[in-house]
Amino acid sequence: MNDGPVVLPEPDAGETGPYTHLGFATARPGSEDKVEELILALVAPLRAEEGAIEFHVHRDRADRRQFVIYEMFRSKTALEKHIAQPYTQEFIRAIRPHVEGPLRQQFLRMCSALPGTE
Repeated sequence: MNDGPVVLPEPDAGETGPYTHLGFATARPGSEDKVEELILALVAPLRAEEGAIEFHVHRDRADRRQFVIYEMFRSKTALEKHIAQPYTQEFIRAIRPHVEGPLRQQFLRMCSALPGTE
């Protein structure tokens, strides 16, 4: 979700767990509510995607301009399909004028077992 194409790191050899993404955004002063509105609009369609496991939106308690998106997918392929969705591409375009700097990303490998899979 930065200004260029998203390049997802490959899963580790033998990895069977979910593919997790964290997105970070800093709202421009005065755009905090708009950023929250745009991110929250992703909740229903993303959670309806076949490969989605979890999607949560967080706002920093100390700095209300800071947002964190937590999303977990069944696989890298599922996340790639999500990124290609028209509504995801529209979100990236729509949020751009309301945030400072690039939308930062972090991709995580789950080390603990996913509940229900132990």
